[in-house]
Amino acid sequence: MPDIITIGETHVARGENAEIHLNIARLPTHTLIQIPVYVFRAEKSGPILLLCGGMHGDELNGIEIVRRIIATGRAQPEIGTVICVPVINIYGFLNASRDLPDGRDLNRSFPGSKNGSLASRIAYVLMKEIVPHIDYGIDFHTGGASRTNYPQLRCTVKHPGSLKLAKAFAPPFIIDSEFRPSSFRKEASKHKKQIFVYEGGESLRFDEFAIMEGVNGTLRFMNHLGMAAAPKARHKTVIIGRDTWMRARSSGLFHSYVRYGSRVEIDELIGSITDPFGETEYEVRADMGGYILGLNNMPIVNKGDAIVHIGREK
Repeated sequence: MPDIITIGETHVARGENAEIHLNIARLPTHTLIQIPVYVFRAEKSGPILLLCGGMHGDELNGIEIVRRIIATGRAQPEIGTVICVPVINIYGFLNASRDLPDGRDLNRSFPGSKNGSLASRIAYVLMKEIVPHIDYGIDFHTGGASRTNYPQLRCTVKHPGSLKLAKAFAPPFIIDSEFRPSSFRKEASKHKKQIFVYEGGESLRFDEFAIMEGVNGTLRFMNHLGMAAAPKARHKTVIIGRDTWMRARSSGLFHSYVRYGSRVEIDELIGSITDPFGETEYEVRADMGGYILGLNNMPIVNKGDAIVHIGREK
């Protein structure tokens, strides 16, 4: 761990804390848009951990997880450094939107460009100012488009040391997930930085269970690195080796018969799709046995819509 970390034009020495505002752009009204970054440094050398939320502006659970860790003083490490960015996508947060005003997905815009689109510029700042300093990162997300995710951590199991760190977080589920093109996790890996993606809850909704799993999992992760004390997990962690979203085979009203997080068997009746007129009803049966990792909470579905996410234990 270096004696001094420089983010933007701010220098933060060991034992110091700082609030830094990274300039991104201006609104058409000339209002300056900045990303707040909070740095907490211990005197003693140790790992540097990034905690970030709001990559998608409508994913509030991740923002709340980072906020609570800061507000309760748990971001202050016993050794090393914690860098917190509660809201990366300021534009999306202000508009309660997943994407940016130009319609781009920030998490498909990495490594970014200094002179590119708005999303590309934010990605560039994150890669330039934050990523070079860190050793590990946890990127907090939620389900999108009325879909809710049971608390889960995504990592690439074949990456050296990745599974051990994911188990230290001790989420209910660990999903063996390959890198997605132009994602934050993939681009950070090219710089030998391990980013883990936490998913929990639904966009634009607080999910207390998902929030607390995120907070406690982060503390367990920090405890593993020697940075903080943490409560032990009260559940076992299931490693998912294969997962798939079942899709609606007809349009209509989707009725779910299962709870997310529960286990189902292949061909088990897990829901139905009806028309709104009481004339037709189609059964929805599990394509494979496994755990319910996510559910579509929107009753109105079109043929081909994702409705149930099932994962099989590795």
